[in-house]
Amino acid sequence: QYSNAGTNTMIIRGIRQELIALLLEMGRESHPNEFVGVLREKDGILNEIDLLPGTVGRENSASLFYDMMPLDTHVAGSAHSHPNGVIQPSLADVNFFPRTGRYHIIIGYPYEEGNWKCFTADGEPCDLDVIA
Repeated sequence: QYSNAGTNTMIIRGIRQELIALLLEMGRESHPNEFVGVLREKDGILNEIDLLPGTVGRENSASLFYDMMPLDTHVAGSAHSHPNGVIQPSLADVNFFPRTGRYHIIIGYPYEEGNWKCFTADGEPCDLDVIA
């Protein structure tokens, strides 16, 4: 289990517009399967996604190997897709979130602008500014 991400105290101020566009494209490309990746930040802005070796995407779930997570302080959370279009965390998501960080993006079908939301590690909605 990766514990450093859950204790990280960084404040995320926003997410890069290019990252949102990439996540939406990843949702389209992996549909009807889910994708999952680890979000990274720089200067309080979510700006990258890492796809970890061994990640598996299925129609109703995606999983990653925690042992493959980067061990640095720039890991901010996760991003994954919901091919069913429901942009709310499932119970499995809420159990997964604290293991990967504090900020979590869910991308939903049909993967168009506005088909995403951010949640905190406890599954509560969290507003993020989109930064050009």
